[in-house]
Amino acid sequence: MLLRKGILLLSAFALAACGTSTATSGDDLTKVVLKVGDQKGSQKALLTAAGLEKAPYKIEWSTFTSGPPLLEAASGGAIDIGAVGNTPPIFAAAANAKIAIVSSARGNVTSDAILVPADSPLRTVQDLRGKTVGVAKGSSAHGQLLLTLKAASLSTKDIKQAFLQPSDAYAAFTQKRVDAWAIWDPYTSQALQEANARVLVDGTGTANGYTFEVAGRAALADAGKTAAIKDYVTRIAKAQKWSDAHRTEWATAWSADTGLAVKVTTAATASGPDLPVALDDQLVGSEQQLADAFTADGVLTSTVDFAAFVDKRYAADLQAARSNP
Repeated sequence: MLLRKGILLLSAFALAACGTSTATSGDDLTKVVLKVGDQKGSQKALLTAAGLEKAPYKIEWSTFTSGPPLLEAASGGAIDIGAVGNTPPIFAAAANAKIAIVSSARGNVTSDAILVPADSPLRTVQDLRGKTVGVAKGSSAHGQLLLTLKAASLSTKDIKQAFLQPSDAYAAFTQKRVDAWAIWDPYTSQALQEANARVLVDGTGTANGYTFEVAGRAALADAGKTAAIKDYVTRIAKAQKWSDAHRTEWATAWSADTGLAVKVTTAATASGPDLPVALDDQLVGSEQQLADAFTADGVLTSTVDFAAFVDKRYAADLQAARSNP
């Protein structure tokens, strides 16, 4: 599971935009260094747990707290590719970032939730009016919050948003410095298991559950890195399928990588992992609707053409990965 969305953790590594030179063709992957942006307990842990971590090229990993800073790094060439939720690419596109979505997956939407303390008087989305909600700006939770409010005939102007990264938001939530928290797994499961949280509303009927592998345009213009990216995204797709068939093993590995209690990762995996899906018209249309909702709400000041940031060059390889057991 992507961790759309450890734990309370980590600052992004300092990254140098200058990259390691790669092969001039995609034939000799041993000369390629692929710089991958990750979130704790996500791609590296998943590949390792699935036994797919040994690639014919070198991978340099960098850890980020959420999707928006990861995509800033991809746009600037500090990393070549990384995984994010459904909303960060929209914000990156609005900023004309030099990125392209090259593969996709879809997970459960029940773990995309707005949480409140168990003893909170808030019972409905309407009760959020005038309240303070913690959320990571530009994250998948930000998109979920927007759509949830819209479904209740509210907007972000009807609440107070506290823009916080997950670790800071967790602290604010447990100390009751925010009234509610819009968040994703494993933080959702952690708060439910360990912070006496209650789900006010989840993503059922509002969230689309998509996650993406997003590459920098500079990497996609390099023959060696392009070949490595093709291999990498197909490995991720296979690992995602493995996690679905081996949920107990994945929960154990996830716990070991993040330091989360096994009961937390077990609860998160029980909800269902991200599984690879095609970058098709339905996906693009759903993401365009989300982008348009941000524009209509005034969060974004320009219209985003989501399709312009989709690159389907690996479609055949990804289809094969999805189809094969």
